[in-house]
Amino acid sequence: MRHHSKKRTLHRTKRQYTALLRSLARSLVLEEGITTTIAKAKELRPFIERLVTTSKADTVASRRLVAARINSDEATKKLHDEIAKRYADRQGGYTRIIKLGRIGKRVGEQARIEFVK
Repeated sequence: MRHHSKKRTLHRTKRQYTALLRSLARSLVLEEGITTTIAKAKELRPFIERLVTTSKADTVASRRLVAARINSDEATKKLHDEIAKRYADRQGGYTRIIKLGRIGKRVGEQARIEFVK
């Protein structure tokens, strides 16, 4: 039973789940929009929203926190220098999920997650 367990495991161990979220977040920051499954997009959204909110502080501590979460210097720099400045006046809701349905012969339904302009 899944009492009080809000997140999806996506049929992975904790290390695999963490690696997946880091990889998706890194790709989202660098590309500013990715196509993935609906379940993965829904799990990625709160993860990336917290990172953007943290990077809005633009301190050394916030840079270290974000770097520890996504393990990429390039993505950390872009998140702080470009994306966080873009959302300085916004209180949240930095991403949107657009459902695309089935694409090709894939089993699951696809979704596009991207930053709001």
